[in-house]
Amino acid sequence: MRNKIAITAVTFAIIVSSCKTSEATSEINIRSKEPEKKVVVYQVFTRLFGNKNTTNKPWGTIAENGVGKFDDFTDVALREIKDLGVDYIWYTGVPHHAVITDYTKYGISNDDPDVVKGRAGSPYAVKDYYNVDPDLAVQPENRLQEFEALITRTHNSGMKVIIDIVPNHIARKYEGKNNPDGVEEFGASDDTSVAYKRDNNFYYIPGSKFEVPDTVIPLNGEKHALSDGKFTEIPAKWTGNGSKLPKPDKNDWYETVKINYGVRPDGTKDFPLLPANYATKPIAAHYTFWKNKVVPNSWKKFRDIALYWTAKGVDGFRYDMAEMVPYEFWSYINSSIKMANPDAFLVAEVYQPDQYRNYIQLGKMDYLYDKVATYDKLKAITQGKANTNDLTIIQNELADIEHHMLHFLDNHDEQRLANKAFAGSGESGKPLMVVSTTISSAPTMIYFGQEVGEAANENSGYGAATRTSIFDYVGVPNHQKWMNNGKFDGGGLSPKEKELRNFYKRLLNFSRTSDALMGKYAALEIDATTNKEQVAKTIYAFARWSANEKLIVISNFSATQKSTFNVVIPSGVASQWNLTDGKYALIDQLSEGKQAELNVREGKATISITIAPLESFIYKL
Repeated sequence: MRNKIAITAVTFAIIVSSCKTSEATSEINIRSKEPEKKVVVYQVFTRLFGNKNTTNKPWGTIAENGVGKFDDFTDVALREIKDLGVDYIWYTGVPHHAVITDYTKYGISNDDPDVVKGRAGSPYAVKDYYNVDPDLAVQPENRLQEFEALITRTHNSGMKVIIDIVPNHIARKYEGKNNPDGVEEFGASDDTSVAYKRDNNFYYIPGSKFEVPDTVIPLNGEKHALSDGKFTEIPAKWTGNGSKLPKPDKNDWYETVKINYGVRPDGTKDFPLLPANYATKPIAAHYTFWKNKVVPNSWKKFRDIALYWTAKGVDGFRYDMAEMVPYEFWSYINSSIKMANPDAFLVAEVYQPDQYRNYIQLGKMDYLYDKVATYDKLKAITQGKANTNDLTIIQNELADIEHHMLHFLDNHDEQRLANKAFAGSGESGKPLMVVSTTISSAPTMIYFGQEVGEAANENSGYGAATRTSIFDYVGVPNHQKWMNNGKFDGGGLSPKEKELRNFYKRLLNFSRTSDALMGKYAALEIDATTNKEQVAKTIYAFARWSANEKLIVISNFSATQKSTFNVVIPSGVASQWNLTDGKYALIDQLSEGKQAELNVREGKATISITIAPLESFIYKL
């Protein structure tokens, strides 16, 4: 995981009645057509997905620990991912980033371990945006062609492709050796005598030279020809996370340099500003606004990078640390992408709730991470640190933008859901997954191995246990069991792990076909006669509905306590459902037809529930 800026959790306290996207928001739809059903994204760390090697030596070399290839995503593998209930695959770590492995015979210069994290390198220190990671190719000289073939296979399987763009920073040793004709290298025309100039690609520290942080120990102290505690960079550039010191701290993103987007060192903006009313204007208006404007050179460079990959068939982008780049730039690049592909899927890593609407409405993002609110709260609930009612507060606070807040419980930056530092097991993550998937109309994302209970317990080297390392060559044990030496049939999984994957398959496929999950939301009252405090902390129930479908979702977050209680449907919801006095059958969509009964008497609708530890129901009326 990159060393990230600490984010403070936000407490939400505004209650509104529905999570349905508001009329105001519907006027600013940023896709050519909003999806009619839920969308599922499957993130894979491309370097690790197909690795069959189980050695897992800390700091192991590519020869010792192995590496996955583009070719490991076979037609069988892609079919199994598709059948899990997936619409998009986010291939993480595809652009060519700094690595330690020697590829000089392919015309690739060696990278200096003093400015590379781990042995395999950070995927967020991109070295060449117009080619792909040589580690991922069977024949590195044909690596771009091998990725293009993967794009085709993915499309043929019925899924679409997302890759990363990291606009805020690039590797200290960026080398655009594969730039298309007419594309100038980053920094080639910069005036390095000044700290800032609008069309410089970097920020500089004139009169200084870059120094490697004192406490950086590359490759765990292993001898290497280039590992001497030095890296030549004169004058020094600002570091990726914004450090202005020629000698950054070891916790800074010292392996990267920050890109200049026309934001002066004092924070003021040196480019045209979007009028506030552009929040409600369509993509075409944004594109027209920028068409004849003079913009910083870095804006053009990253627009051209995005359009290069769009032309190759990439269907969307995940933008790393998008909040560190001004939202005006996002209006510029996203409108250009959408004019080329109106259905492009654009998702951004943003952690500042007070900026969400700027990045969605003015920056024209399709989706933002729902990390600070829903993810953090679900993690706190499963660890006994929060109350389930907090989820209602969050969902209502985000009601006008809920469709644009991508939900996840696992990704490359976070602790694994099954790890003891989070839920503790794949089974303990089940109720979190049900709520995360069904509480809103936003897309759902899972991380490869999550569906089979991968816990990331390995000491892989630079990366810490609890997260699957993105810096090292490593195998992913539970995922490898499912992969079963390339058969992708789950042959190595235990019965419990197989059932966990089947649970994900049932849940995700149901979510993709449900009308109600694109409709309205209301929290439901829990009426418990005993253990009221326990029930309030561990049980959550809510309704989702559309004209064609009515659902009641109930989850028990407790790993030990069975609970019995009544679920009460508010009169306003019962009225919208046109419920008259009588009894209605409810059928669970997660199990083999478990049933319950909804009783309506004098307008009051209740369901009597007994729920086992970690059990969830998605009852359909």
